[in-house]
Amino acid sequence: MSRPSERDANGDRRTRADPGWDSLWHSVGANGESSTGADSGGTAGGAAADSRAFVVRTDGASRGNPGPASVGAVLIDATSPGARRPGATPIATISEYLGVQTNNVAEYAAVLRALILAEELGAHRVEMLLDSKLIVEQLNGRWRVKDAKLIPLHAEARARLARLDRWTATHVPRAQNKQADALCNEAIDRAQQGGARSVVVRP
Repeated sequence: MSRPSERDANGDRRTRADPGWDSLWHSVGANGESSTGADSGGTAGGAAADSRAFVVRTDGASRGNPGPASVGAVLIDATSPGARRPGATPIATISEYLGVQTNNVAEYAAVLRALILAEELGAHRVEMLLDSKLIVEQLNGRWRVKDAKLIPLHAEARARLARLDRWTATHVPRAQNKQADALCNEAIDRAQQGGARSVVVRP
């Protein structure tokens, strides 16, 4: 069921109780440009007693590079049967249009958007299954972040991950990420037809 939404200054639909996305949006910038500028195990943090664990699949897409871009994400209860299957039923989804962005910015935005929602839902552990090898290797600290546009997004993602009890980021083939990819395409198509910029479904 979708949480009630409200309109922002541009008339776009935004979900309530989502303060973390504002910092990401500021970092990415409305014109698609960044403003400024370990290992895969998690860093200990104070998890609430009723917190949860999620399998997270995300995708970022741009039609052109840069071009119209979007994010898609699915959050799956990690304790549910078959949670790691590509077609596992999510308990929450994100489909959001970003405007003109590069593909890699969209990929990072998708990860950040999913982490913000997971934190809102009480996550203490996330298992990210991503089809972007660049994002996986950079989050795990094996590859340097050289692109100035990605530096603040990478830093925010690592900061959010550090608040979890445990996290992993694993590369998977694109064919296993069809749900998140479909949500990306839905967001671009919807926005280009004058629809809502963001659709977030929560439990």
